[in-house]
Amino acid sequence: MVHEGAAVAIFAVTYVLVSTGRLRWVPLGRPTAALAGAVLMVLVAGLPPEEAYRSVDHGTLALLLGMMGIVAYLARAGFFGLAEAALLRRFPTPAALLAGTGLLSGVLSAFLVNDAVCVFLTPVVVGACARLGLPLAPYLMAVATGANVGSVATLVGNPQCMILGNLGGLGFREYAARMAPVAAAALAANTALLVLFYGRSLGPPRRLEGPPAPADRAGLRRAVSVTVLVATGFFAGLPLGWTALGGFALLALLSRRDPAPVLREIDWSVLLFFAGLFVVVRGFVLTGIADRAWESLPPPDLGSVGGRAVLSGALAVGSNVVSNVPVVLVAAPRIASLGSEGTGWYLAAMATTFAGNLTLLGSVANIIVAEGACGRHELGFLEYLKFGVLSTAATLALGVLLL
Repeated sequence: MVHEGAAVAIFAVTYVLVSTGRLRWVPLGRPTAALAGAVLMVLVAGLPPEEAYRSVDHGTLALLLGMMGIVAYLARAGFFGLAEAALLRRFPTPAALLAGTGLLSGVLSAFLVNDAVCVFLTPVVVGACARLGLPLAPYLMAVATGANVGSVATLVGNPQCMILGNLGGLGFREYAARMAPVAAAALAANTALLVLFYGRSLGPPRRLEGPPAPADRAGLRRAVSVTVLVATGFFAGLPLGWTALGGFALLALLSRRDPAPVLREIDWSVLLFFAGLFVVVRGFVLTGIADRAWESLPPPDLGSVGGRAVLSGALAVGSNVVSNVPVVLVAAPRIASLGSEGTGWYLAAMATTFAGNLTLLGSVANIIVAEGACGRHELGFLEYLKFGVLSTAATLALGVLLL
């Protein structure tokens, strides 16, 4: 058993360092802060090394690594230049581009894992904003919040929905039939809020011109074909991490070139960050504080709006303290007994997903976007929170009413 006081202190300090990104007096950055927290959790709080190794979600890391490799091959083939040009043809003004970015991120996340969508879209957005002289923060927020909201539409949208679907025995079609309308309404609300909140910061209306989009057509065909094959594997229920790694390996073989330059383009610091954070969160969960907090709540009546609101609020808070996947695992036994026709499972999927938009640490997708923009814009905790509160409040309210 870990030492409760030390584990809570280490978790809190790590949370602060990761949230702020980089303090003047502790210039660590997020990956090193998470690594330091993991080391302290083992050496100081007493988390057994074997438990620390087990706590690392290898499936998530494999998924990220595989998708980063696929993205590197797509970038080398000119995919992102073509994607930027296509986006600007459809959404040729700053406000329209903001709305289009949020909608595209949400729609893609309904069919692909939201983390993967953020890996794909962030470099497109960063490149487009730099070239067009647009403020980067609004468009980064559109990618992150759109991906989180849209991902609740299907069981393949994000990890917590996959877990809840398996635990609740939910079918893909029945889940989509119930949750896709909720996702669509919430995505529309989130998009409208993005335009209203950031509209003035985008400057006067003007027509944006797309860039010339040279491409390695043979390489592009290979990369797109493998990406479609990977997406098909996701829908077929194959292991996400191994499917993504398989796509990466296949592209390396098909290119018939030394993959060393591609490997250098992978952001290994993101993988280090998540490995460290998994250990820190596990140490906190083992204190039992999360379990005691859940047990202290009276069973909510999901037949009433108030009962659904209470459960959604509790899950949203928990998702931003120890992350949504641990909260889902802790709450699963109680969720199974709540509501009729699996209402508890659907409500948990909605609440833990939309809660990802509350803070920068609420979702893996948010961190991927923030780290992907490093060097161009430091997306801070408070900067994210200002819009995240509005988005989460609006989408959670819609979810509570529609479910």
